[in-house]
Amino acid sequence: MKTNKEAFSDYLLLEKKYSLHTAEAYMGDILSFEDFCKSNFEQEGIEQAGYSQIRSWIVDLVDRNVLNVSINRKMASLKAFYKFLLKTKQIEVNPMLKHKSLKTPKIVQIPFSEKELKDLLVQIDSPLGFEEVRDKLIVEMFYMTGMRRAELIGLMVKNVDVYSGVVKVLGKRNKERIIPVLPIVADQLGSYLKEREALNEVVDSDYFFLSKKGLKLSESFVYRLINSYFSRVSEKVKKSPHVLRHTFATHLLNNGADLNSVKELLGHSSLASTQVYTHNSLAELKKVYKGAHPRNK
Repeated sequence: MKTNKEAFSDYLLLEKKYSLHTAEAYMGDILSFEDFCKSNFEQEGIEQAGYSQIRSWIVDLVDRNVLNVSINRKMASLKAFYKFLLKTKQIEVNPMLKHKSLKTPKIVQIPFSEKELKDLLVQIDSPLGFEEVRDKLIVEMFYMTGMRRAELIGLMVKNVDVYSGVVKVLGKRNKERIIPVLPIVADQLGSYLKEREALNEVVDSDYFFLSKKGLKLSESFVYRLINSYFSRVSEKVKKSPHVLRHTFATHLLNNGADLNSVKELLGHSSLASTQVYTHNSLAELKKVYKGAHPRNK
């Protein structure tokens, strides 16, 4: 019979489709907390640990000068583990329920420039075969819709309307939203579907984006794909699906879109979440202002 930790590891790999690296990171955090409880509380397992023990671990980590961002990651691992135990009825109360993350300095995301996007799209303008057609469409969908990585991976075939030029995505807290796509992308959606129909085997048929083996894409695969493509045209340190989402919002705002419209497209519940994207837009506005105002001539 599998232990709770083994069952949780299987859950991360098989159900959540996390990469082996990510699952191992989660398990490493859980084992570290288990070792802490064993050393400090003579407690063998952590299934029945209370928040007082978790708080003691946080204090210990802070005393050892572990960065808040790293502590938050460890707490996220514990939160996922206890949520799994609650779901499988191994515990009755989640000790992490009221935990609040430690404050961390805000990192300003640097979006890709319009030139970087143009250069990449020119490079991949004439894709050949299933994988190239899919990869180009993934880049376009991130940039043209601003959807999250999880939303793209979870996009269902039934929610893609090529003829109307809209897609329906399932966002955070199971909130659905409709996103329009431009005709050029709608055409690519149709081209991809034709390539998809020619696959020898389709296992996860409900999902729109698939691997060449007909399987639902993993988060790590999509991250590596975006990182690899943008490494061709950008020297930015961070090259990820989230940076593309940030780029989508920034470019819209730079070109005159109003904040409320961008908020709806991104699926944010409040304007406060969208306003983080105005940082780069403000920088662009200042540049235009300085160049255009007569007093600066």
